[in-house]
Amino acid sequence: MTAPEPTAPEPFGARLRRAMDERGPLCVGIDPHASLLAQWGLDDDVTGLERFSRTVVEATAGRVAVLKPQSAFYERFGSRGWAVLERTVQEARSAGALVVMDAKRGDIGSTMAGYAEAFLRPGAPLSSDALTVSPYLGYGSLSPAVALARETGTGLFVLALTSNPEGGEVQHAVRPDGRTVGATMLAHLAAENAGETPMGSFGAVVGATLGDLSSYDLEINGPLLAPGVGAQGATPTDLPAVFGAALPAVVPNVSRGVLRYGPGVVALRDAVDRFADGIRLARAGA
Repeated sequence: MTAPEPTAPEPFGARLRRAMDERGPLCVGIDPHASLLAQWGLDDDVTGLERFSRTVVEATAGRVAVLKPQSAFYERFGSRGWAVLERTVQEARSAGALVVMDAKRGDIGSTMAGYAEAFLRPGAPLSSDALTVSPYLGYGSLSPAVALARETGTGLFVLALTSNPEGGEVQHAVRPDGRTVGATMLAHLAAENAGETPMGSFGAVVGATLGDLSSYDLEINGPLLAPGVGAQGATPTDLPAVFGAALPAVVPNVSRGVLRYGPGVVALRDAVDRFADGIRLARAGA
């Protein structure tokens, strides 16, 4: 008797769409930088890092669609920080949240493939549901990560129109064909996601602080990770004006706007609920 064909993994885009529909679209960043650790009364060491991370997971993983740990704040502690990050990812996923690893990797060839293996290969210590990547060595440099994401049912969030002011000098630069670099990245992602249902697995990072983006085609049939809500100044009520018809695909990211209410679990959950309610009202009124 022949063995059954292995079942293809469910694509990240389908899993994310379901999580957004069931829990709302909010993404909470896990950013344990030194000032937040101090604000929580924790030491700037591995013990403080782990206490912070576990508290955020305990408070939020069961009620948001996505958690997004920022790897830099773990990397600065070396191997012990990496170990905390591994546990944070595993605990968040076990609690039902999708995990987007915010590592913003970008390289070429076998090096890009190595980054993809580290963060997207099932069974790897840091295996996540999706990874943020930088396309500014050329979109084609991401090909190894795109290929592995398709194989494993994971996803990518590609930096396209970021919320940092410095990003404009690259992302708003105009190419010989008349399109900006940011618009070119969005077009590449639309091509990756063509024909996928309920949406594709290749998303863009588009800042919620950027104001009117009507000159850009944000409808890429994939998710739009939107940093900038909360401490950077954007509010849920800004989202319809920024994203227009693409609003149903937006995953608003809040980090300090929630994390500043720690270390109490109840206070963190209340902050999450306030942002989630605001986002739901903004989407309903759009």
